[in-house]
Amino acid sequence: ALDLSFYAEPPNYELSLDEFEEFALARLKVLRTIEELRTRNVTGIEFRKQLQKAIEENLKPSLTSSSSSSSSSTTSKHKPKQMAQQAKKKQDIASHFILRAAYCKTEDLRRWFMTQETTLFKYQLEKLAESSSSSLHHFLLQNDLHFEAITEEEKNKIKPFLLLIPMAGNGSGSQSSTTYNTYNDYKVPSLNEVSTTTYFKIHFSEASDLIAKRQCYVSKGYAYVPMPKLVSIITAKFRIHLSKSLAKASRVFNQVNEEYPPIAPLLQNMNSQYTGKDYNGQDQNGIGGNGTYDLTANNIESFVPSMPLCMMQSHNGLKQDSKLRHHGRLQYGLFLKGSGMNMEESLIFFQQQFTKIMSGEKFQKEYSYNIRHMYGKEGKRTSYSAYNCQKIIMGTPPNTGDHHGCPYKHYDRDHLASVLSKLKIGSAIDRAEILNLKQGRHFNLACQKHFDVMHPNAKSVKAIDLTGVGHHPNAWYRASVAYNAVKNNHGYDGDGKKSSSEEQQQEQGKTEEMKTDA
Repeated sequence: ALDLSFYAEPPNYELSLDEFEEFALARLKVLRTIEELRTRNVTGIEFRKQLQKAIEENLKPSLTSSSSSSSSSTTSKHKPKQMAQQAKKKQDIASHFILRAAYCKTEDLRRWFMTQETTLFKYQLEKLAESSSSSLHHFLLQNDLHFEAITEEEKNKIKPFLLLIPMAGNGSGSQSSTTYNTYNDYKVPSLNEVSTTTYFKIHFSEASDLIAKRQCYVSKGYAYVPMPKLVSIITAKFRIHLSKSLAKASRVFNQVNEEYPPIAPLLQNMNSQYTGKDYNGQDQNGIGGNGTYDLTANNIESFVPSMPLCMMQSHNGLKQDSKLRHHGRLQYGLFLKGSGMNMEESLIFFQQQFTKIMSGEKFQKEYSYNIRHMYGKEGKRTSYSAYNCQKIIMGTPPNTGDHHGCPYKHYDRDHLASVLSKLKIGSAIDRAEILNLKQGRHFNLACQKHFDVMHPNAKSVKAIDLTGVGHHPNAWYRASVAYNAVKNNHGYDGDGKKSSSEEQQQEQGKTEEMKTDA
């Protein structure tokens, strides 16, 4: 049986600080994978496949971590398989509670955590129900979830109605799911399936989701739900439980940070930890791999249309004011670095802009150091990475005269509408959808929609890697440059190789030469 927890009680074992951070970041990668898949509108079997891959890659701890907090005499009695299961369960429960503590401090963070955790819980619960009804029944007993099973006599009375209610999926043993859109929810059960399935009598108010989809029989204020369909109801209970727990944790967040100073920095900064590709410019040799798409002071204007809105606004603000304030220089400067602009070109570019309102001497004295510092040439010699979306969204908000931040979060609706219209981003309908996503505080989805509008059918182009689009400005930029390169027949297939169309053109040219020689 699969291990699954309702996370009702926090763990009481000890973790090292390294384990504390390692467990939390591992789970955070899975939750962010869920968010990214949803942002990219990945559904069905592909959603399940990629989520399972993320779980297997990140939530498989080593046996050493499980044994570190147990005595050798105890662990020696366990077989390797049992030890592996123990380690997995330990990491699962610990990582959930660590992230619950880290994401309880603001409403935005609580909402984000609850959405991703609920999706993860539902996916795992569905897998449990698919494995066997006995596994699901054991989970219910283990977590003190009581549902009234109907008697055989009562089942026989309503059996004609139960035969009309979809119970299983498409023959693969899976129950229905709207989250993943994988199953055929309208496959009615056989007489034998109804006879051998346990049904539960549940108050209609707890089965509203199933009632709305006509997936249960309702009579006299009660819904009759087959065992596999309990997933929806249990998930709703889990979400309510998690919401209450997060609210309770938020009230003691500051106290915990004061009483446990070693973990305070980890809890305070966990939500801004980036777990995706690191864009620090060190592996950038032009997006095409041959220097064709290197970013320089001379060609940057031609690449501005491929920038996400946040960076486009930073660039336009720089052009307008001939200057960027501290946070704007960091956000935009590190973006350019992550996009492949080297330090020399960055110094040239910013000096060209800043010296429109100041002398070259003043620029060198007051601003060049900061740029060299970004590239790890000054101070601690640390090469800094470009900001991801989470860091920008949760970072210092812009004031009047600033040009940093996330437009989808920090602009009001009217200002954002004006900017989208001025830049001619999509149709009026597209812009309205982006604004509605912004209004619903779905900032990443709004950014993703912007990309989709400006890059039609990008998902169907094999050469384009869309991973991270809507979650990192540099991922957005690289995908856009790749898309435009393919669109404009520049011979870029995503790996720095010639595209098939260019190869065909070359072959055609050789054929023409042969004809001429003949």
